[in-house]
Amino acid sequence: MWGALLNRVPNPFALMNLFHVVLIFVIILGIVAGVVSIIAGLTLMSGGQSARTLGLVAAFFGLTNGPLGIALGAYTLVVLVPANARNS
Repeated sequence: MWGALLNRVPNPFALMNLFHVVLIFVIILGIVAGVVSIIAGLTLMSGGQSARTLGLVAAFFGLTNGPLGIALGAYTLVVLVPANARNS
């Protein structure tokens, strides 16, 4: 249906190219967010040195992934923010 509406614009090929670029970016962002989240979960379970940092990065990526990602990302940010930063 979107393609039928696209025929009515002056330059449909540029819009389709832009759509494909945005779609590829969103797919790559989702893959990177998933990989970082899995690595952060594994390091949090093992208690590694960079567990908190990877958890915060995964939380920021989670904020870009819809309502459930926003809820989980916000909760993770609240839990993983250092205690001295919260008290300041």
